[in-house]
Amino acid sequence: MSDDDARADAFVERVFGTIVQTWDLVSMSIGLKLGFYEALREGAATSRELAERTGTLERYAREWLEQQAGTGILECENARLEPTERRFSLPSAQAEVLLDGDSMRFLGAAVHMATSATLTLPALLETYRGRRVLGWDDFGEDMREGQGSMNRPFFLSGLASELGSIPDLHRTLSEGGRVADIGCGLGWSSIGIALAYPDAVVDGYDLDEPSIEAATGFAREHGVDERVRFHARDAGDEGIDGRYDLALAVECVHDMAHPVPVLATMRRIVTPGGYVIVADERVAETFDPPVDDLERFFYGWSLTTCLPDGMSQQGSAGTGTVMRPDTLRRYARDAGFADIEILPIDNDFFRFYRLAG
Repeated sequence: MSDDDARADAFVERVFGTIVQTWDLVSMSIGLKLGFYEALREGAATSRELAERTGTLERYAREWLEQQAGTGILECENARLEPTERRFSLPSAQAEVLLDGDSMRFLGAAVHMATSATLTLPALLETYRGRRVLGWDDFGEDMREGQGSMNRPFFLSGLASELGSIPDLHRTLSEGGRVADIGCGLGWSSIGIALAYPDAVVDGYDLDEPSIEAATGFAREHGVDERVRFHARDAGDEGIDGRYDLALAVECVHDMAHPVPVLATMRRIVTPGGYVIVADERVAETFDPPVDDLERFFYGWSLTTCLPDGMSQQGSAGTGTVMRPDTLRRYARDAGFADIEILPIDNDFFRFYRLAG
């Protein structure tokens, strides 16, 4: 066999495997949307029992159960029984990943986001041709809610710890520091900081009004609404005032059509000696293909969601999800900073930068 034949065969296997995994993604989305996984977390079920619990048709429930057991997500207690008598269960490990919104392993929201992104494909193709634009609202509630839910566990339990590893900043926040949370989305980063630092005051800024409305409700539910306020406005607006000890932007600069004015605002509103911190995707510092799975994951979001959304405004910087340090350094210098510093914070998904000068 020639080298070309071997490479072609290997690529056939890869494409075939990708298609199989796509069906897994779709089937997981079905299970989440129809409440199949939730029903199975209550206890093992036959196809009839699952259909009754979820208000669905038995034949579809049966096919889904068999597919899920076949792909290794569910367990089948006795595959030799008649199809409608077989009982299926959801292992606790899978339940945590798919259903537990408080777990750092939670990926159920990412399933919703990925399927939401694929549903925009016809419009996305027209966007690539320059015949229309795709903005955040075009991706629907699954994308908006999924984005917030996917980051929620880390923002509530991990973000403040990462920031608190900086001694001076930890001391300031402990003594009642003021924080500007730029691109706060559903507000979980703001709420997480307020919960970890009971004397801190946080202002969250985001362009998306539905997100700000939801964030306000979440702050009330968590009892921090007196110290956390949300504002539906462009953080690049020169009218934003106030003096903050920390200006923070988590996983949003790469989405911004115009990042430089936003960074300039962060520089202007922070107190002398205060911190301007950007946390964004932990991609390789230079493009060196083939890339690892995490960077492939980020490129997928960039192709379908982040780049189209960022490009939906005139004069966009067109950053995309895979924002490397040199790109942020260029934006920071254009905004008046002297340079960026990569902070010694070890996080699997985010790289933390301090913008200095």
